[in-house]
Amino acid sequence: MSVQDSGWGEVLADVLAAAHRLAPRDIPELVQRAAGRLGFARASVYVADVQQRELVALPTPSQAQLLARGLPAGLKTLPVDSSLAGRAYRTETVQFAAAGDPAGGLGWLPLVDGVGRLGVLRVAAPRLDDRLLVRGNALASLTAMILATKQQYSDVLARTVRSRPMTLQAELAWAFVPPRTIGTRAVTSTAVLEPAYEVGGDAFDHSLAGTRLHLTLLDAMGHDLASGGCSAVALAACRSTRRAGGGLTDIAEQIDRTLARWIPDRLLTCLVADLDTATGRLDWINCGHPAPLLIREGRIVDGAMERPPYLPLGLGSPDLPSPQVHTVRLQPGDRVLMFTDGVTEARSPAGDLFGEQRLADTVVRAMAAGLPAPEALRRLVQQILLHQNQQLRDDATILLTEWHPHR
Repeated sequence: MSVQDSGWGEVLADVLAAAHRLAPRDIPELVQRAAGRLGFARASVYVADVQQRELVALPTPSQAQLLARGLPAGLKTLPVDSSLAGRAYRTETVQFAAAGDPAGGLGWLPLVDGVGRLGVLRVAAPRLDDRLLVRGNALASLTAMILATKQQYSDVLARTVRSRPMTLQAELAWAFVPPRTIGTRAVTSTAVLEPAYEVGGDAFDHSLAGTRLHLTLLDAMGHDLASGGCSAVALAACRSTRRAGGGLTDIAEQIDRTLARWIPDRLLTCLVADLDTATGRLDWINCGHPAPLLIREGRIVDGAMERPPYLPLGLGSPDLPSPQVHTVRLQPGDRVLMFTDGVTEARSPAGDLFGEQRLADTVVRAMAAGLPAPEALRRLVQQILLHQNQQLRDDATILLTEWHPHR
């Protein structure tokens, strides 16, 4: 049945109905079949790898079998930094072949779930006119939703986005952290976690509840499996307390007690924060962690979030006072940058520290160019790796929050 006979809304409805019991390896075939009904000659799905360096074509069923057996599958890849597909991913905009001419017949559509980018959809047709692109964007949105629901339990999709095996502690960390980017019309929160395949004690969390955005950034002592376990337990304590109605002080005290009881002799530093996305009020607690940076109108607001930090968590002493909650009022367009010490203390071969100023400048330049917050962080990680000659000596985790109530 053609799209003229069925209506393209019905095509998308059929895709959604089929997706409920769809095996992840069958996603490419489903998308291609739907694209044909919508008027495209071809369509294929590419997803970003863990470190967002390459876009990887979803495997065919035969390639998926090889991946499931731990064998190389020869998946097609495209560089994020030097391809049209990569430009669509980086900028979250449609890109055309033939110098931007839609008559060129080839286009790349970003795959975005909510505000989190997943990859790109490659489409081909004799002519990509506006009417066809509306259908293509709708198919891309639905494809992103399908990928987001399937990747949580698919080893095939997990292997597709990995270029090598992960350490046990990295596997543990990625199992506990949420999607890298979440957001609403009023706020965007995005994070990066490096080195992706060997990360040890760092972790992040962000979640939305009504008009509240909760943020957590953790840095556990050490760089081994026990460090990853320490962060995982801390995240679980944070979520359990938060979901039971506890506030920031309750969260910090629960993490402290839990670590002292179950993982003694392990400490971690952390930031926990709540942002009221309706008013811009940001409350936070700093437990032995580097102070967050407030970026306003392209510059760091000196001292805006520097407060005397509380002790690292895990001591479990009943004689210590409760950690203090600090407050700052954000202005529309403000960005709050949280990071672990592996970012600012990254040293070049000559011994130069990466530092807070370089950290903020990199983010500001990227976002001043109109790039989305996730792309700003991706470029920041590239700069940190370049500064250290591609060899991180410590975990580098960054959490960037942008309050944009009038966007």
